[in-house]
Amino acid sequence: MARPSRYPTELRERAVRMVIESRQDHPHEAAAIRSVAAKLGISSTESLRKWLRQAEIDGGARSGKTTEELAEIKALKAEVAELRRANAILKSSAAFFAAELDRPSRF
Repeated sequence: MARPSRYPTELRERAVRMVIESRQDHPHEAAAIRSVAAKLGISSTESLRKWLRQAEIDGGARSGKTTEELAEIKALKAEVAELRRANAILKSSAAFFAAELDRPSRF
């Protein structure tokens, strides 16, 4: 299971809004990201850049998988893993009971 995020959702959304609003005040996007990260105490500018890219994807400004699509994919992968485990258990139990039926009776 993944560890919980260090930063709350509200902080992430605020940071993304601040970067979008301050883009024109800086020579390039990386400078805006560094500035906002420093103001909000975000230790990794790369994290903020990823949040910004994901917000652009969710907003339709950039191509890629949206947050909802990623969550659905994650849920489906977990379901597939659970079904595979259940299938393995059923196969081994079927083999066990088939072997029981093949044994001669002691009566």
